[in-house]
Parts: sequence; C-alpha cells; structure tokens
Amino acid sequence: MGQNHKPIKRNKNNQGPSQFEKNLQSDGIDVEYSAELADADDLEAQARANAADQRAKRNK
Repeated sequence: MGQNHKPIKRNKNNQGPSQFEKNLQSDGIDVEYSAELADADDLEAQARANAADQRAKRNK
C-alpha cells in the first residue's frame, strides 16, 4: 500500500457510546396508559403486543 492508504488506527478500549445509543436517549416525556381512555386501536395494539411477547418467550 502507498503512503496515502494507511489503515485507520482506533483505540477500541476507549470508545464512547455508539451513535445508536446516543440517538436512543429518552425525551423525558412519560406517557401514561389508561384503560378507560383506550379506543379499539389501542386495545388491538395491546393484544398484538401480548401475543408477540408470548411468541418470543415460547421461542427462547
């Protein structure tokens, strides 16, 4: 390799959080779920989430 094609040396022991982890930061807004205020779409989404959780636990 020529002089301009040197590999980039990175210190892997001293890296900070990844870009994904930086973007994963919470916005600080808590959303409270209320069964009294839930509409049909909310109930369907909750049923789908529960079914997905059961499938995930079964496949472990």
